[in-house]
Amino acid sequence: MADEKNTVSDLSDLKDIAGDAPEGDAAVIAESTAPLREQELDQHGRAYATGRRKDAVARVWIKPGKGTITVNGKDQETYFARPTLRLIINQPFAITDRVGQFDVIATVKGGGLSGQAGAVKHGISQALSKYEPALRSTVKAAGFLTRDSRVVERKKYGRAKARRSFQFSKR
Repeated sequence: MADEKNTVSDLSDLKDIAGDAPEGDAAVIAESTAPLREQELDQHGRAYATGRRKDAVARVWIKPGKGTITVNGKDQETYFARPTLRLIINQPFAITDRVGQFDVIATVKGGGLSGQAGAVKHGISQALSKYEPALRSTVKAAGFLTRDSRVVERKKYGRAKARRSFQFSKR
């Protein structure tokens, strides 16, 4: 007798069996919109992340503040003299509408200025997503959380550079 009650022959029968399924589904949907990750802060209230680009490695700490960016103990205008490099560093804040809300302290080693700027940008993006997990989807959609794996190709033996051959002489 119980099997006859739970058999489904038409879609309208599903309503009777499911009961309050739509409200139950709404609760599941509401839980999925909440951030899946937790905020990761140190004892000083800062978020830490490591950024990498080419041969450069940047250690980045962010905390709420007035928007000052310090790289290797110097202001960003002093360390990164080119405006394009400063633009690269500020991209994560611009895309998340957080310009002037966080202070950044970064130490960078290795590579050139362009690689170091990319490493700081990568580190800021990672640290922002740790400080505010809700911003992770925005930063990830812009492609800032992905480490740019392009590096300089190594020089091969028997060649002048990585791919350039020595000049051919017919005679």
